[in-house]
Amino acid sequence: MSNLEIRSKIIMPPTENELVEHLLSADPAKFGKVYDHFSPSLYGILMKMVNNEKIAEDLLQESFLKIWNNANKYESKKSRLFTWMLNIARNTAIDHLRSKQARVEKNTIQIDLYARQKPQSPQDNAHDHIGLKKVVESLKEDHLKIIELAYFEGFSQAEIAVKLKIPVGTVKTRCRMALQHLKKAMGENYSGVLENHS
Repeated sequence: MSNLEIRSKIIMPPTENELVEHLLSADPAKFGKVYDHFSPSLYGILMKMVNNEKIAEDLLQESFLKIWNNANKYESKKSRLFTWMLNIARNTAIDHLRSKQARVEKNTIQIDLYARQKPQSPQDNAHDHIGLKKVVESLKEDHLKIIELAYFEGFSQAEIAVKLKIPVGTVKTRCRMALQHLKKAMGENYSGVLENHS
């Protein structure tokens, strides 16, 4: 058997030029070959960045959508195709992480502002004495976990559902019950912090 015959029987990976052609073709079937070729590597990198399978999968799909929509902006003279795609995937993950950090900072500021409010009643004095942390820790364990994830780690309700492997509806119910407990323990002022989270 000649080398040509052997080569024809082996499925050779596409070359860089072929992948670029597939990308620029605007043909979904050809773009699928680009996805198949690069998605395992990009997914591995996204997983290292976010450390969550579901989120990494979502970011991978979002990245490839951006790649598809911006295919005409790729310039082979400036970078290899994988490098260009990697930058898009990394920026997508960074945007996600920054958004998550922004939620953490927003919730922290809201909690800090509440904690620093001047007491206006004996009940408020009692709250200050007990401390915000102790009141939160008085929640049931499954409620406390959701509050910690939502307000101290910045997870959305959908992300909490994935992390805890429970339905989003259950997360919302437990959040609502936690809210009722905190409103009773700390008064109406604090409820806005919880109600503004989604």
